[in-house]
Amino acid sequence: MFDEIRFNTIERLPNYAFAEVNAIKMAARRDGADIIDFSMGNPDGRTPQHIIDKLCESAMKDKTHGYSVSQGIYKLRVAICNWYKRKYGVMLDPETEAVATMGSKEGFVHLVQAIINPGDVAIVPDPAYPIHTQAFIIAGGNVTKMPLVYNASYELDENKFFENLEHAIEESIPKPKYVVVNFPHNPTTVTCQKSFYERLVDMAKRERFYIISDIAYAELTFDGYKTPSIFEVDGAKDVAVECYTLSKSYNMAGWRVGFICGNKKLVSALKKIKSWFDYGMFTPIQVAATIALDSDQDCVEQIRQTYERRRDTLIEAFSAAGWDIAKPRASMFAWAKLPPQVGNIGSKEFAKQLLTKACVAVSPGAGFGQAGDEYVRIAFIENENRIRQAARNIKKYLKEVQ
Repeated sequence: MFDEIRFNTIERLPNYAFAEVNAIKMAARRDGADIIDFSMGNPDGRTPQHIIDKLCESAMKDKTHGYSVSQGIYKLRVAICNWYKRKYGVMLDPETEAVATMGSKEGFVHLVQAIINPGDVAIVPDPAYPIHTQAFIIAGGNVTKMPLVYNASYELDENKFFENLEHAIEESIPKPKYVVVNFPHNPTTVTCQKSFYERLVDMAKRERFYIISDIAYAELTFDGYKTPSIFEVDGAKDVAVECYTLSKSYNMAGWRVGFICGNKKLVSALKKIKSWFDYGMFTPIQVAATIALDSDQDCVEQIRQTYERRRDTLIEAFSAAGWDIAKPRASMFAWAKLPPQVGNIGSKEFAKQLLTKACVAVSPGAGFGQAGDEYVRIAFIENENRIRQAARNIKKYLKEVQ
């Protein structure tokens, strides 16, 4: 009898594409192998000391140990709005246009649960960070994929994007209610310009859809590139919200602090559903996050420089090993096309071979969508010495497969 009970939501979710590679990685480590791990975007650096100090100071106060506020304490929401004002010249209302979240993933999932109706359609470029697709599936919605087109420098092809988007809208029944964008893009590292958001906002108003913009890697930019915000466009708050996280820019991944800002209707929906789901982050974490956003930002620049050095080292060392990879202008990743020496084996098989034969872990591009299967994602989470060692291992492996 119980074998016949079905869990429809879970059955709509695909198997976790990274699970097989992760299992091989963990088994190798248990056997004593030294795995050089580029597979997960998990910062290896320490959280800046002044943020840790504020956490400890706040945690010593008795009044901070009770339930907190699901939408974020007021001072944190003010700090979020100050961040936007300082970085983008954008004015936000901390009461109605900003919500603190437990990382951007939690905020994204809960937002979608709050605003999706059964059968609603969201358009998501392919490849994509998995939760940008699966959040809608979990909530009972549907997803239409459209190819993400970019040039050799990993810059978005705006014209092709809007051609594909118009086609997706025309073919969609019912008409899409949401469009998800994520620049700098995970996994591809693709970047965009402000002109893209101007066109997207105009289209959203014309075609009547909401935009969910994820700028998790906004601070991690190189070679003079600066990440734009959709809110730099007049009228964007009428149709859009934007997600951000402190995980990368402040080495605070385990702290789980992010925020979603913008359209009052969508923000209000998120606030309401969070009031049912949680009591907010531990108050000392919120106090420390306030300090992170409001205090001197030299630590963010130091973290950015660390990723830039690692990027440059990896591109140079892997090229010398026989694997040419395009240099990204943003994010903490490289989106690397499979080296020609391995043939058409697919990203999962290539990732398995790198693990077993070179002791190097990467994320197979297939895990981000069908369009990613000729690529792997490499995270800059190992230091320069480890990167050079990985290149030596890869060089040996590539010689063996030729």
